[in-house]
Amino acid sequence: MKNITITVREGEIVGVAGLVGAGKTELCKTLFSAYQLKSGTMKLRGKVIRAKGPTQAVKNGLALVPEERRKEGVLISDTVVSNISVAAMEKYTNKLSVVNKKREKEDAKNMIRDLGIKTPSENQVVSLLSGGNQQKVVVGKWLNKDSEVYIFDEPTKGIDVGAKQDMYELIEGLAAKRKGIIYATCEFQEILSICDRIYVMYDGEIIRELKAADTDEKELLYYSTGGK
Repeated sequence: MKNITITVREGEIVGVAGLVGAGKTELCKTLFSAYQLKSGTMKLRGKVIRAKGPTQAVKNGLALVPEERRKEGVLISDTVVSNISVAAMEKYTNKLSVVNKKREKEDAKNMIRDLGIKTPSENQVVSLLSGGNQQKVVVGKWLNKDSEVYIFDEPTKGIDVGAKQDMYELIEGLAAKRKGIIYATCEFQEILSICDRIYVMYDGEIIRELKAADTDEKELLYYSTGGK
């Protein structure tokens, strides 16, 4: 990747549009420190942040909802409650590393209710949930952590129409809470409907910044195929 400059303000949903192979996933993972920066800096609230990996990125307030949720977003063989609490275990453990199971369970139940996760109980294994509900579990993990910047990579991939609408509403709700949102997708209609500004990627490079209200699918396609 090269020539990458992105800004995200509080309460703003910023799109990253591009075709498959444009570099969107690589960008998302680099922002989350799964890939290391070779040059440049990242700032949060005006301060330079450095992370040697995702664990530090989480501590810095970043969250990633990855494209491959079953492989990278959830502990697929674990329960809903385990997935909801995994990013915020400091909330549930004391100095002796003893886990407060009661609080962990209560928080999971509240998240299931708030996100409308369809599951028999908080003890259900995540692999048995639908794709849309697995995605809600991924998001619930980061909501429980109360992250500052949420990075979504193809968040509606493989989920049904109803679950997509739930995801849009959830993301808009995060923006209303003054969270920063990065929304990467190749679905141009989708990105136009939810984002405030859009960066277009082509061949690992951001080649254009556009206001969602002032552009359309035709223009996004033009730049995403290398138009200058």
